[in-house]
Amino acid sequence: MRTIIRLFFKTIRAILGPLMLLVEKLTTPKGVIRSPQAQQSINEQTSALSLYEFKTCPFCIKTRRVIKRLSLPIARYDAQHDPVSRQQLLNEGGQIKVPCLRIAHPDGKVEWMYESDQIIDYLHHHFDD
Repeated sequence: MRTIIRLFFKTIRAILGPLMLLVEKLTTPKGVIRSPQAQQSINEQTSALSLYEFKTCPFCIKTRRVIKRLSLPIARYDAQHDPVSRQQLLNEGGQIKVPCLRIAHPDGKVEWMYESDQIIDYLHHHFDD
């Protein structure tokens, strides 16, 4: 019975995953346009950020939409299919839960932020003009 249930959900994910990615591609907002100097400043600030994600996770899609809208060049890591990224998320962040924003502070402290709403609030607070 357990095998049948797993197969059922794998089938659902196989069907819905590509559909979710297509909808994301078609509905992602355009990014904000900044002056070259302002964008360079944003680029420098976001170099300390990394997003760990699963491609078809609805909360990751929600977070990526905000990143795109704010034109933030944040490094993204696929913690679902990349074993190195997955292990880093587990070893350094403490859990395999996505989306996860890794924030490297100038003092060397690293913060792992796991809730999509909290990540979005952080991005709006630091990068929304």
